[in-house]
Amino acid sequence: MQNALRHTSEHELIPRFATQGYDSESVALRRQWLEQKTGKRLECMAELGADTDQMRGNVENPIGTAHVPLGLAGPLLIHGGHAKGVFYVPLATTEGALVRSYERGMAVLTRAGGVDTRIQLDANCIAPVFCFEDVIEAHEFASSLQDHFAEIRREAESTTHHGKLLRIEAYVQGRNVTVKFHYYTADAHGMNMIAKATEQTCRWILLNLGAKDYYLYSGFESEKHASGNLFVSCKGKKVTAGARLSANILKFYLRATPAQFVRLWRQTVLGHIQAHSVGYNGHFANGLAAVFIACGQDVGNLPNCAVGITNFEATGSGDLYASVTLPSLTVGTVGGGTGYGSAKECLQVLGCSGADRAAKLAEIIAATLLAGEISIGAAIISREFVAAHEAYGRNRPESPVSIFSSRDE
Repeated sequence: MQNALRHTSEHELIPRFATQGYDSESVALRRQWLEQKTGKRLECMAELGADTDQMRGNVENPIGTAHVPLGLAGPLLIHGGHAKGVFYVPLATTEGALVRSYERGMAVLTRAGGVDTRIQLDANCIAPVFCFEDVIEAHEFASSLQDHFAEIRREAESTTHHGKLLRIEAYVQGRNVTVKFHYYTADAHGMNMIAKATEQTCRWILLNLGAKDYYLYSGFESEKHASGNLFVSCKGKKVTAGARLSANILKFYLRATPAQFVRLWRQTVLGHIQAHSVGYNGHFANGLAAVFIACGQDVGNLPNCAVGITNFEATGSGDLYASVTLPSLTVGTVGGGTGYGSAKECLQVLGCSGADRAAKLAEIIAATLLAGEISIGAAIISREFVAAHEAYGRNRPESPVSIFSSRDE
């Protein structure tokens, strides 16, 4: 007993408070407790960018805020279905050369006439699995499920004002049935919304349609992990972005030719195939992470959002057509972290804060990723990739000398 008590004392729980610990005094006391435990002064995280009470619902046991450098890239001219005009994109990162690289790609795209963007699909999904006694029960459930769609939709939508159940699909595996629920989630990321709605529906199915048990997540929805299924089943927004770049533009600003881009694409596609990669791209994750952190998005969705395809094609007129396809871009402009601190300001910079803005944000992100693919491709073709990181990253220069010519400025 004494050993157990001593162990408990040495490993005490993080302080809780009657107020749930979101008032500024509680946050400060919790941080002071950590200082005493570690013997370290924690001054930087004490510099708060917003009211601590706004952290409620976004984090537990708050002790302050993390500080990530925030840069700006642009101009980026977009001709989208939702995003129209010139944008300057905030990017939160600690990777030197990243902002400069995206800025270069954006400037080249803008000088080439801009980026076309469109959203093909817009739905989030969740896929619970239901358990039955045998394959006969599983087959009968799956075969008759669509007959109950009106009742299932009623149960799901009873939990939300904004979510709409679009369709359901049943997949039988032995005596289990995975059911994929597809929802429209308006301007919210929506995963918490649809989990609540589907939980309500699962309970109804358990009581009315003969299922013996269920698990809310089966993994078939590819939530926060990469999978090939994302290409054939929309999760979030399926977005495309493309631009035509003339041979003169490429030569003048990037020291590359359309043929070199196509050759690079062919050789690195082979590498992706050898690695059994899901999709093909240069570095979607870089731009996604930087925009997500800046704009209060769910960074946990990077694995599924970074699944996609970059394509470099030579046109009949000798130009380069560059495009990106993102089948699973899960973003929101309301809820989550979108209203906290600098995230709200970054969304405001893009004109994407609040309702009726999520589709616009998705198109801006797609165009941003296209800029990054063009820039990293050019850096590899011209063999300036390492030099760029030396100049802008590793050595922390006070005034780095541009490795690009003055015409790139």
